Amino acid sequence: MVLKDLSLKLQYRTDADNLVSEFFIPCLSNSIEYDRSVQHITLKSISTLSLGSQNFAENDGKIRIITGDRYSTKDLDILGKIFNKKNGAFSFSSIHGYKLDILQKLVQKNKIQIKIAIPRSEHVDGSFSERIGIFRDEQGEMVAYTGTSNETFNTENRNFESIDVFTSWNDRPRVDIKIADFEKLWNNETKYVQVYDFTYAYQNNLLKYDSGWAIETLS
Repeated sequence: MVLKDLSLKLQYRTDADNLVSEFFIPCLSNSIEYDRSVQHITLKSISTLSLGSQNFAENDGKIRIITGDRYSTKDLDILGKIFNKKNGAFSFSSIHGYKLDILQKLVQKNKIQIKIAIPRSEHVDGSFSERIGIFRDEQGEMVAYTGTSNETFNTENRNFESIDVFTSWNDRPRVDIKIADFEKLWNNETKYVQVYDFTYAYQNNLLKYDSGWAIETLS
């Protein structure tokens, strides 16, 4: 099955749809690449993205994420170790350690890449909060979306959210615009924002601890 075989709607909204089970999981399961820009992401969400979809893993999937500079204290500490190439393997004494070790191996193989976007202009005095997502399948078809959704992957949809969906077979110009926006951001070519590799940002203390956010851990 490929993306074009999915019965996708033009919009998904919490009052009528389950964004996770009806959109994210089907698209991810039929993709080999996923690009995402989002205000913040948790370690649990990164784990779900990379390990939660068997089809995505079997297709040797690749994930690129651009996120803001705020992380929970626990997530940031663990991600710092995962992206540290000199760090040894995590202990297998628990499922938690096993998942972290797999994540680290995916990072080392560049199957998961994270970059940090930080506003650096008088024109933008807040945080990075752009939300774009792009799925690609093995046939080169794409599904792009924009909207208010964060990568919580909670089937209960705790937040009220909505996304607009564009496909390469029905709205290629719009999809191409989203791809261009993401690529410019990834390559640090977007005005008012400076983009750093996660490792550089972590080692140079550009990331911020935010204890105000709920700390989600791998279960």
